[in-house]
Amino acid sequence: MTALRAVSWTLLGALILAQICYPLTGGGTRAALTVATVLIGVVLSVTHAWWFRGGRAAAALVGAAMLGGFAVEAVGVATGFPFGTYDYSGQLGPKLLGVPLIIPLAWTWMAWPAWLAALRVARGRAARIAVAAGGLAAWDLFLDPQMVAEGYWRWHDPVPALPGVPGIPVGNYLGWLGFAVLLMTVLSAVAGHSAAAPEREDVPMLALWLWTYFSSVLAHAVFLDLPASAAWGGVLMGVAVLPLLKRRAT
Repeated sequence: MTALRAVSWTLLGALILAQICYPLTGGGTRAALTVATVLIGVVLSVTHAWWFRGGRAAAALVGAAMLGGFAVEAVGVATGFPFGTYDYSGQLGPKLLGVPLIIPLAWTWMAWPAWLAALRVARGRAARIAVAAGGLAAWDLFLDPQMVAEGYWRWHDPVPALPGVPGIPVGNYLGWLGFAVLLMTVLSAVAGHSAAAPEREDVPMLALWLWTYFSSVLAHAVFLDLPASAAWGGVLMGVAVLPLLKRRAT
């Protein structure tokens, strides 16, 4: 068990290093770091779920987030529902049905820490689903502005948009909130009792959740010249993330 915990911390360290390098690079190197970050992240989350919560929890995570994420993205690209009409560039690697294969991996990577954090800050299944889904959807307030600024994807009709965050329709965020609720509902139902209570081994994933929040606020505000998304994400994702600090302190 000690060795498994060490692997989780090592993967987290590699992910943080890749994210630190991201704003210091550009072009193809930055795109490669984006892909590398997601790959490390999904390995971290899925192996953590497998090692510490069992095969059923890992399968639930992959099914709800990875397969479900790909399905909703494929529908979105083909129909414009539920995110608006958009398409991806070719900078993020191979695509299937118009969706870069790396995209559903990103939701798998972040869905697991969102759920484990919700176990600590909310009581009852419905409240935990709401907190986890809200936090995961609010992460998109950082992700989409950053990726659109890099040209990785674009909306054809990005209005109405949040003040200060052009290029992304408000409906996109609402679409991700709806999908996140569905994702967390399925995950909580299928993962079983092993994923229904906090555990000591969750600490690397909680560290990932906190790192993602605070580093995103800092990067958008200081390094990426995206102050409005820093503010929107800082406030709305903070509603789900910041209670974790109080919980850890007590």
